[in-house]
Amino acid sequence: MGKFNKLGLGTVQWGVPYGIANHNGMTTPETAREILSEASDLGVSVLDTASLYGESEIVLGTYPLERFKVITKTPMFATSVITDAHAANLTQTFMESLNRLSISKVYGLLIHRAEDLLVPGGEKLVYAMNELKRKGLVEKVGISIYDSEQVDPILKIFKPDLVQLPINILNQQMLLEGCLEKMKNAGIEIHARSVFLQGLLLMPLSQIPAYFEPIRSILIRWHDAAKEQEVSPVQASLSFVRDIPYIDTVLVGVENNDQFRTCYVDFEAATTFDASGLACHDSAFINPGHWKLS
Repeated sequence: MGKFNKLGLGTVQWGVPYGIANHNGMTTPETAREILSEASDLGVSVLDTASLYGESEIVLGTYPLERFKVITKTPMFATSVITDAHAANLTQTFMESLNRLSISKVYGLLIHRAEDLLVPGGEKLVYAMNELKRKGLVEKVGISIYDSEQVDPILKIFKPDLVQLPINILNQQMLLEGCLEKMKNAGIEIHARSVFLQGLLLMPLSQIPAYFEPIRSILIRWHDAAKEQEVSPVQASLSFVRDIPYIDTVLVGVENNDQFRTCYVDFEAATTFDASGLACHDSAFINPGHWKLS
């Protein structure tokens, strides 16, 4: 299997303005279709979306998706107890996703918020997803996780077919703590997201928000390491995650065709990157959900 078969497209930018380094707002539907056309020609197969990604599913639904493995996600319930009504809402929202996507089934359905599985009644969501799988509407069910502490509790109550998780130069938590190896040994398909950490890893040091001042020394080391190893920040970010043997798909979010072509070329390039010593262990900086930028 060629390296490029591991590349997938995240589509959150196609439905909402997203990313710390995104100054252009939401990708236009026309541009999204251009990216999809080129991605299809080049053999990219995985598309990641969600019912909560604004217009993303609707935009995808205007393009023929037969060649793609589409993955979408459940609502976020953010409640202390999961009820039968929540499970019914999961099913209804999924059917609405199929309608927006204009397809009869998806490759994957993921629980969007891992905590929803870990509260009382969480198993109701698993049952609802497995029913959709039994009916042939979903090929693989799984979960989107955010940190390594969620892995063991989830695996105790749910054997996902597919897990999506963050990993990048700064956030090596899942790799260093053995979570990736554990999940791969359990036969779980692993998709990596947040490869560029919402664009933070690609920003010039002069443009990095003051919030990240406490880890400025790590960011300086990161940029210095890329220069020393003679790779661009994009090449380094992609090749580091691509070359982790436990990763099946590397999701990248692109705003336009130029960015997609850059990722394509850099992903296929015979570059490698040694990220030793660049991991940050403070979730305040490696989990965008904790960022306080305003």
